[in-house]
Amino acid sequence: MTKRTAVITGGAGGMGLCCARRLAPHYQILLAEIDEARLTEGLAVLSEEGIKAIGLPTDISEPASVADLATRAAELGEFGALVHTAGLSPTMAPGDRIWQVNLVGSALLMEAFRPQVIPGSVAVLIASQAGHFIGDGATSELHAILDDPLATDLLQRIDALSPTWLEPGSAYGGAKLGVIRLAVRAALDWGPSGGRVVSLSPGIIDTGMGQQEYAAQPFMATMVDVTPLGRMGEDDEIAKAVEFLCSDAASFVTATDLLVDGGSTQAVRQIKPAVSPDS
Repeated sequence: MTKRTAVITGGAGGMGLCCARRLAPHYQILLAEIDEARLTEGLAVLSEEGIKAIGLPTDISEPASVADLATRAAELGEFGALVHTAGLSPTMAPGDRIWQVNLVGSALLMEAFRPQVIPGSVAVLIASQAGHFIGDGATSELHAILDDPLATDLLQRIDALSPTWLEPGSAYGGAKLGVIRLAVRAALDWGPSGGRVVSLSPGIIDTGMGQQEYAAQPFMATMVDVTPLGRMGEDDEIAKAVEFLCSDAASFVTATDLLVDGGSTQAVRQIKPAVSPDS
């Protein structure tokens, strides 16, 4: 029997490759990555490990590119899983680009794959603990903007709310809160067709992106210090959680967010305002 297809965005990154390794025994793998050279390298790494995967260069912030990805997935067979790891961190891009990739791109993916949802289909959207921190003080005005991510005037509405939301750090946290809320709405939409949608919020993870942010943002060292488990997470620890969420073992898990952060979000909440991503 042909395996269902699992689409992994950001598939050539450390977290994406770990997810591919974890899901390969259960699904045929389609990697989506904006950098074609990096995609080729990632496919080669998996091939050397005996994992066959297909790749497609994809810019998730472009509707036509996302549509091409959905079409390629449909050509491969039944839709099994979408694992959306692609995204930009605060040191990687200006705020407007972060909003376009992290929130708008997520919404485009959910819209494009909705027609393929069948019983057992699942989407796991990688959010962030930063979304939880933003969510602690989010206003109804911000929620209204986040809940309409494909509005043509999204960035103008964000700027009108406050120009600070277009600063990279605020844009990252705001967009990730939007992803958490998007997963809930999409779960309610996919459910009647038998599909599930969850978001997963990593804490500080020892990846290239994580180390880059750790070096640039002093508060992260304090966050690691107060983490109950006393360390950063590993990318394969995120992949293990993704594997669970994409399995039958999680067949009743939907419309929720899973924090995989070593307990750091709750630890920071206990000692605010001494430690926070805004300090």
